[in-house]
Amino acid sequence: MTIKKRTLEDFFGKTRAETQTAETIYNDNYERPCRGVEGLTIIENFVTKDEEQVLLDYLDSQPWRTDLSRRTMHFGGTYCLMPPRNCSPEEKKRIEKTIIDAPPMPSEMNFILEKMFDRNIYDRDFPPEFCIVNEYLSGIGISAHVENFRFDEPVCALSMAGVDTMRFRELDQANDGSVRSGKAATAHKTGNSQDITLPRRSLLLMRGPARNIWQHEIVRGRRKPADWRRVSLTFRVLRRSQTMKRNQFDIAQEKEVKLLNDALS
Repeated sequence: MTIKKRTLEDFFGKTRAETQTAETIYNDNYERPCRGVEGLTIIENFVTKDEEQVLLDYLDSQPWRTDLSRRTMHFGGTYCLMPPRNCSPEEKKRIEKTIIDAPPMPSEMNFILEKMFDRNIYDRDFPPEFCIVNEYLSGIGISAHVENFRFDEPVCALSMAGVDTMRFRELDQANDGSVRSGKAATAHKTGNSQDITLPRRSLLLMRGPARNIWQHEIVRGRRKPADWRRVSLTFRVLRRSQTMKRNQFDIAQEKEVKLLNDALS
């Protein structure tokens, strides 16, 4: 008969610190690395169920862009629509040249930014001013791409309403192949790929190699329940050099306006 050697835990139980470790990590939204992709981390339960519902209700009360296979919404910066496949070359050219100003980040998203500032994900002096919202239904995806290099890091994606998988494909070298650039499909890949689960209410953070030399995509054609839905909010911030240039341009414009007003007064 083998007698099991008893430990202190058998007499006194686990210490409070030991029993709280897992719970503390869960409640404190621990930022954990994603295996296989350097620079990729994820924070589970970044927003609460109530916060998620409030934000979804707000987004569903706003107008969605419907020229793509998925519904989208833009905050900050500019964008252009995708021409229909059956349109004439002249119409395609006209549509692609039409630049639309997106509204600024709404106050309804301020609580998300505050969470990011509190965790030092972004600097309060250089907050993310750009957010694109994508709605994914069963079978809908987005092609493999790297975020435009005019944006700094991290690139952050908040997942709401449903769980999904994002595929990462490693490139031979950094490649600025955004979705609309036309360069993403021709970027040379190493053949290494990783599928990363995106839990509901989680925040995915892409830094370093994950942001620059790994393409990411939502694979099309994956069938899910008819009522399945995932809403993704991707936050991006301009590189500081571009932000400073833009601020200098704004200051110069303000000076010109002031001089003109002084001359007219």
